[in-house]
Amino acid sequence: MYRIEADRARFREIVRGRIRQDLRKFLSTGELIGRCGEHAVSIPLPQIELPHIRFGPNAKSGGEGGEGESGDAKGGEPGEGQAASGAGNQEGSHILEVEVDIEDLAEMLGEELELPDIEPRGVKELSTEGGRYNGLHNSGPDSLRHFRRSYKNALRRTIASGLWDPRRPKVVPIPEDFRYRVRNACEQPESSAVVFHMMDVSGSMGREQKEIVRIKAFWIDTWLRSQYRNLEVVYIVHDAVAKVVDQHTFFHLRESGGTKISSAYELCLKQIQDRYRPEDWNLYPFHYSDGDNWSARDTEFCITMLRDEILPRVNQFCYGQVKSAHGSGQFKKDLDNALGEEDRLVTTGISDRGDIPVSIKSFLGRGR
Repeated sequence: MYRIEADRARFREIVRGRIRQDLRKFLSTGELIGRCGEHAVSIPLPQIELPHIRFGPNAKSGGEGGEGESGDAKGGEPGEGQAASGAGNQEGSHILEVEVDIEDLAEMLGEELELPDIEPRGVKELSTEGGRYNGLHNSGPDSLRHFRRSYKNALRRTIASGLWDPRRPKVVPIPEDFRYRVRNACEQPESSAVVFHMMDVSGSMGREQKEIVRIKAFWIDTWLRSQYRNLEVVYIVHDAVAKVVDQHTFFHLRESGGTKISSAYELCLKQIQDRYRPEDWNLYPFHYSDGDNWSARDTEFCITMLRDEILPRVNQFCYGQVKSAHGSGQFKKDLDNALGEEDRLVTTGISDRGDIPVSIKSFLGRGR
């Protein structure tokens, strides 16, 4: 058993090493997103070839004399570049898929991008019921039955009643002998956080821009889930108006209207005021856009709302501007000029998928 565990641990280290080598590639593609479960990610690793022994007929050493041209196959076998006639009976190449825990993947991300652990702002803890199954009770489900304690009770009762026969030892438990494990409940502090992913879905945001946002959101959530035991995600889309949607709608909706960024910020602020009080939650709003806004006046309103209402309430506000052929990119310039000194505001520009790792590090590298 110990040998098996040692081999398994060694294989896991080999897999982790290969994933680390290819992590930059995964950071710029959406290959892992569709393979993500609740606690683990299925990662394809075609590069790993497990050693194996293949048995077959022994070939004769040397070649037999006879006529033939250079390059012809020996023994009637097809030569290089020639296909054998009929169906083959050899196995093909297979892609190995391994499951990696979300926490392990987050740890690799932190090592690759040198991300510090997050320090929650203030006391942001919710009490949750916890404890260990180290108590006993006279009733309970069979799955929690304590065999050793139940057997001891039955043995004591059998001896005390005079039914014990050393020559024919036999213990028959009755319902009163059974004992069951119970959990001794206690309150445990649990850090909680909420992520707001806000995205412009107007006509200027194309499929490639949304895929970049999708990849970034996946890795941001992966890291934050490793830092907080309780994480909620709110998806907000906006063009001229904003609304809360589910995850699938967030990444696939496309509108043809104009862009009014303040609508998203107003909705995010309302969610914070109504559902996620800063006294109870660590707050992380992320906004993605191509930088177009319908008017300079609305941009001024966004800046005022950020400075006076949103930034004082959140751990950090992150704006990622995705380059688009139809976007002006002006909004990031206005934010940097007006709020560049704000420590809780982080803005990044993303020209293509190659900029995703740098942008993620800018967002998460402050440890807020």
